[in-house]
Amino acid sequence: MLVARSQVRVVSENRRFVRVKPSGMVSRVGKIIVDPKKAPIDCNIIDLSAGGACLEINDNNRLIPKRFVLLHSGTKKSCIIVWKIGRRFGVAF
Repeated sequence: MLVARSQVRVVSENRRFVRVKPSGMVSRVGKIIVDPKKAPIDCNIIDLSAGGACLEINDNNRLIPKRFVLLHSGTKKSCIIVWKIGRRFGVAF
C-alpha cells in the first residue's frame, strides 16, 4: 500500500507519561461504564499510561459521553475524553 506524503500526519506531543501497548499478561480489553444500570460498552485498549489511554470501540455510531468510568483488569478509572478520531479516542484519568 502506498501512502501519499500529503496523507501522512506527524503529531508531535509533549506527554507527561509514557504510553505503552498492553502486552503479555495485561488485558487489551476494557469496559466503558456510562450508567451502572445499563450494560457496559466493550472497548479495546490501544495504549495505556499512568495519566490516560487510547481506546477503540467497535461501533462507530455509538455515542460515548465526555465522562465515564473505564473498567480494566479489575480497576475502575474515572475518565474524560480529550480527543476523538473515528472509533478511537484518547482519555485522561
